[in-house]
Amino acid sequence: MKRLILASLLLALSSQSALVSANVTSVEDLINQVRMEAKKDQKINKEREAKFLKERAQQKAKLEQGKALLAAVEKKAEDLRKQFDDNEQALVEKRRQLKEEAAELNDIFAIARQNASELQSLVSRSMVTAQFPERGEILKPIVSSHNIITFPQLKSIWVFLLEEMNQTRKVALFDAPVISAQGEEKTAQVMRIGGFTATSGGKYLRYLPETSQLLELARQPAGNAQTLAFDLQNANDDQPRAMAVDPTKGSILSLLVRSPDVMEQIQQGGYIGYLILVFGAIGLLIALYRYIWLVFMKGRVKKQAKSDTAKNNNPLGRLWISAQGISHKDKEALALRLEEGIQTESSRIRLGLATIALFAAITPLLGLLGTVTGMIETFQSISLFGTGDPKLMSGGISQALVTTQLGLAVAIPLLLIHTFLNGRAVRLVEFLESHSVSLFEDHDEVKNSANN
Repeated sequence: MKRLILASLLLALSSQSALVSANVTSVEDLINQVRMEAKKDQKINKEREAKFLKERAQQKAKLEQGKALLAAVEKKAEDLRKQFDDNEQALVEKRRQLKEEAAELNDIFAIARQNASELQSLVSRSMVTAQFPERGEILKPIVSSHNIITFPQLKSIWVFLLEEMNQTRKVALFDAPVISAQGEEKTAQVMRIGGFTATSGGKYLRYLPETSQLLELARQPAGNAQTLAFDLQNANDDQPRAMAVDPTKGSILSLLVRSPDVMEQIQQGGYIGYLILVFGAIGLLIALYRYIWLVFMKGRVKKQAKSDTAKNNNPLGRLWISAQGISHKDKEALALRLEEGIQTESSRIRLGLATIALFAAITPLLGLLGTVTGMIETFQSISLFGTGDPKLMSGGISQALVTTQLGLAVAIPLLLIHTFLNGRAVRLVEFLESHSVSLFEDHDEVKNSANN
């Protein structure tokens, strides 16, 4: 403040000195002029002082008013704080009374929340949700509520359960997004059979609870299951129709996707499995060829037995031709010739049967070899990685079981086929032997008639 007054005086003196220097001609004039200026400054200072005092009084009044207002507000805040504390104590007391008086209701509310939670889990797994994806929103406030459950909310649980029961008994058609086996999403018409099975275009679908979407199975059920689904989805009448239904609500279809087919099982057998199949295929081809040969040869032999002219296209005809070249006097030579001919024809008739028998004996041994190899691989996996992950051992176990299965599956038919073909060959050889005896007897009669 002192600095402000000093600056004002210096400013006044400078202005006065300027005026004095401009208008003063004598010392008296200078004194008069200084006095006049001093009076003017005194007057101005009094006015300013009066103004300052007036404003100070106003500011003091405002300060007193603000203090009074602050005191009133603080008193009101104190009253509100006391009221809040009283209300808080009263609320605690009311909650205690509510807890005591509503103990049974709390149990009912807990049961309702538990049922709503179970229904919410059921909704997430139900195939009906694929048709009505937003229907589970009504249960979320009940599950997450920590307060009193209202009667409409309790009623909504009951109504929701009735709707679920009603939908699971229906066969419904609706449009929904379907993920194909190639991973492409498209909107298609879906047929839902209750909460058990869903199909689209004759192909079975699997419900994904995580995304509430329908996924086309990469491997469809065998047989006419797809035809039944296609016919039912495109039916235009109310006639009952047969349909394949998964009673486990998708569990069987999920296992179907993960279960290996025939080719995958063969691949699990490894190179030993392929070797068994090669032996089986060769054995079947030999058996088919020998069966056709035996059928044709049996027919030719029967025709030859009814004919008087020997032909070289069948075993019996060749026996006759060999017997005709021997004199009727040489009985021992004829017997030897017939025996050699029967042995030769028997070898031709039984050609390939020993190979089939060999394959029937080798394939189970190869299956046993695959079993040992698979178990060795399994034990090696156990020694390296332990038994924590069963998938590491599944490869060796699969090879062990599949090779054994393939070996038996090939050996049993080959053994039966060999027995069947061997029986036909034996009967044909016995037929030749019986006719060779007739040839020998006819030759003996010719010799006796010549001696007589």
